[in-house]
Amino acid sequence: MGSVEEERPDGVGSIAHRVPDLGALELLLAVARLGSLGAAARELGITQPAASSRIRSMERQLGVALVDRSPRGSRLTDAGALVTDWAGRIVEAARAFDAGAQALRDRRDSRLRVAASMTIAEYLLPGWLLALRAGRPDTAVSLLAGNSAAVAERLLTGEADLGFVEGLDAPSGLDSAVIAHDRLVVVVAPVHPWARRRRPLDASELASTPLILREKGSGTRQVLDTALGGLARPLIELSSTTAVKAAAVSGAGPAVLSELAVGEELALRRLVAVPVDGVSLARDLRAVWPAGHRPTGPARELLTLTRG
Repeated sequence: MGSVEEERPDGVGSIAHRVPDLGALELLLAVARLGSLGAAARELGITQPAASSRIRSMERQLGVALVDRSPRGSRLTDAGALVTDWAGRIVEAARAFDAGAQALRDRRDSRLRVAASMTIAEYLLPGWLLALRAGRPDTAVSLLAGNSAAVAERLLTGEADLGFVEGLDAPSGLDSAVIAHDRLVVVVAPVHPWARRRRPLDASELASTPLILREKGSGTRQVLDTALGGLARPLIELSSTTAVKAAAVSGAGPAVLSELAVGEELALRRLVAVPVDGVSLARDLRAVWPAGHRPTGPARELLTLTRG
């Protein structure tokens, strides 16, 4: 069965197959300005046979002769002069379209809004953002730190261009890419009895002990609650990794933190890692963005840097 669009004599429907492309129109304008098909071909960086072929193809498409060729040069026909006038308007509109699109890209590239959960914001993002600034010194970057739930909300409401979360899965409504792996560790101050124990903690002992914890909605809390079947008992709930770490260093009680966050404290013996047996505390660190909207511009470059 034939295409209804092709059979319509009134020109209703798509005009893409009836109107020459921009390259052909630019060639026709060059011929009109230079009076020579060869000169027009050289200006546009194509061969003269290719230019002749393009003109013939355009004449077949429009159904009229556009250029008279002779040893003295190329001259527009009356129809060619009329089509050239229309072509000038189309090419000028295309240039305005291109300039507008470039302005949109420039505005997009002038800023980058990043939302990240606490551990990534404090221990990984500073290095990535410094590397991004080296390649994009004119891009203004803002960083919004919060828990994984807050990161997801900022992305879904358009308040951030790219996010980073810690947890077991990407939040609903977001696409993601795993950029690193992390592990939670149980830590205590050197004066705590667990600092001297030789036998690993098991799940039941960890679940029955009040712990210094991040708030619900954080990736750290999600991983721990899942590992303990939702049985983690809070001694104190704090909204930042730094606050949890400070409370643990002070001797307030055991804490569960990312190994990224406690490396210095473990090395200086301000905290002691307590071995745990039978509890999975591994997690993925993810870059996230609204589903179906792959990062572009500086957001895409930052995503690339996280995988370097």
